[in-house]
Amino acid sequence: MTTKKKNETFTIKGDELLSKFKELIREGNVRKITIKDKVGKTVVVIPLTVGVVGAVIAPVLAAVGAIAALLTECTISVERK
Repeated sequence: MTTKKKNETFTIKGDELLSKFKELIREGNVRKITIKDKVGKTVVVIPLTVGVVGAVIAPVLAAVGAIAALLTECTISVERK
């Protein structure tokens, strides 16, 4: 069985980052999220596994919130299964 990976990219404002991140997690088919600044430099790569919920994801959300406070514009690259 071959698994195809699908990549998507979103350019958003920093204040929208946390809500977009939460939305992507709720979709459930995301394998990895990469956040880049407006010049394309990778800020953080967050691998997500099936079943990452609750207390495990809370520190990640806090980190994404802190990153959002620092960036005015960013790009989110999403790898889906």
